[in-house]
Amino acid sequence: MQTIENINNVIKDDMAVMLYFSAPTCNVCHALKPKLVEAIDENFKEFKIISIDTSVDQEIAANFSVFAIPTVLVFLDGREFLRKSRHMSVNEVIGEIKRPYEIMTS
Repeated sequence: MQTIENINNVIKDDMAVMLYFSAPTCNVCHALKPKLVEAIDENFKEFKIISIDTSVDQEIAANFSVFAIPTVLVFLDGREFLRKSRHMSVNEVIGEIKRPYEIMTS
């Protein structure tokens, strides 16, 4: 079971973390997630991905001020670096993460 404390510990302990907020009734979420996960895995070696179902974990979504789905939050070195909601492309997300990630890992 996911808790806010567990997620915050992962964010603190891992260099790069993506939180993916979705819900079972969100068709866009289901279409985007596998493409985004594949792109993250292909482009970034050390990236932890946590999926959060907002229909179950409403408290976690509220804690991170997520009120729309899909929402992607990317944390680099424990700080929120990127926040995208609803309208986003995989290339857009990867493009915004790539340079800072490469600087961190070089």
